Amino acid sequence: MIKSSLVKYNLVQMVVFLIFISACSNSSNKNKVSMNESFSPGTYGYDLAFFTKHNIPFLELKGADNDARLLIVPGYQGRVMTSSVAGNAGASFGWINYRFIEAGKPSSQFNPYGGEERFWIGPEGGPFSIYFKPGTEQIFTNWIVPKEIDTESFETVSKSDSQAAFKRDFSLVNASGTRLEIGVERNIKLLGHSETEAALGIPIDKSLAFVAYESENILKNNGQAAWDEKSGALSVWILAMFNPSPSGIVFIPFKKGLETEAGKIVNDDYFGKVPADRLIVKDGILYFRVDGKHRSKIGITPMRALPFCGSYDPDKKVLTLLWYSAPESPSKYVNSKWGKQDDPFSGDVVNSYNDGPVEDGSIMGPFYEIESSSPAAFLAPGGTITHRQRIFHITGDEQKLSEITEKLFGEKLSDISSVF
Repeated sequence: MIKSSLVKYNLVQMVVFLIFISACSNSSNKNKVSMNESFSPGTYGYDLAFFTKHNIPFLELKGADNDARLLIVPGYQGRVMTSSVAGNAGASFGWINYRFIEAGKPSSQFNPYGGEERFWIGPEGGPFSIYFKPGTEQIFTNWIVPKEIDTESFETVSKSDSQAAFKRDFSLVNASGTRLEIGVERNIKLLGHSETEAALGIPIDKSLAFVAYESENILKNNGQAAWDEKSGALSVWILAMFNPSPSGIVFIPFKKGLETEAGKIVNDDYFGKVPADRLIVKDGILYFRVDGKHRSKIGITPMRALPFCGSYDPDKKVLTLLWYSAPESPSKYVNSKWGKQDDPFSGDVVNSYNDGPVEDGSIMGPFYEIESSSPAAFLAPGGTITHRQRIFHITGDEQKLSEITEKLFGEKLSDISSVF
């Protein structure tokens, strides 16, 4: 009996030791969840355990004056996969494609890992697209995301408790056959309480929990020829993927004005016109339903765009704000429409996408996105363009959250959440 117990004990010890060695082999994962801890799906701790289990190296940024957390994967181009306002036990805000990552079957076309904030490059379509080879019809079967912004790592330049820096140099050929020599720098910084208040320009009640961060994204022309309207230009394109909710709403303020002067208010026909019960234009704000049940997308032009927008989840009382850097006067933006274009530099500045089933009933998510882009990078050799984006997730008492939307957008949160 004693001998049998000892054998069982030794076997258990060996299994524990092997698990420990396996976990330690992933040296980039600085804050692995303890083997004795268990977190439910939807929590930040669950996602830490998920990436640890699948041996995907990650970095963590941690708040100095709160329990804010960021999980960043260098192998996914320095992508912020998710965040939390309350450490491991807090809700995880980024949408992660667990099924695809678990399957471990890389695609030569596109690898939809998910992630709360990822770096991409525009334009997606048109004569200067970097997602279609020269001479190919711009349809889905020919669409390929360049591996440099899909599956290949960015180099980690530096890392501290609150900041991480990445870089990568590569070349791409656009749909017109022009080779572009590209340099990218991506710097991510977690913002503390005072920095967040300064960034928003308003105080945040101390009863509210939040996580806030900024990404600085620098695009450089490493070649000998200028990027221009004849040969093509690129742009920084930052996409933020979040978890939807049945009552989720994206709200985007816009510059008012007659359409004859400022152009149309919203582009709402990316995947067919958005139904009226999913998009409302009211008093200088667009309201877009993001429940993950109807595939649709909207875009705002440079003449209408303002640098702040956001979303609200009334069920979980999560207010998400997004700020992006924008030029003082309207600039040209790359056009990502597939196929022939009348103007390759008439693109949108800010977009929002709601996932939903496609024709065969399948669905990638569900998730929703808020996207921002830099102006077209008309760069001389050695020139750079910088695009910054900040994301804020704030949770707590709805009245305190409403004070924020009233100051920033002139709207009560109750009015926003009941617009549909």
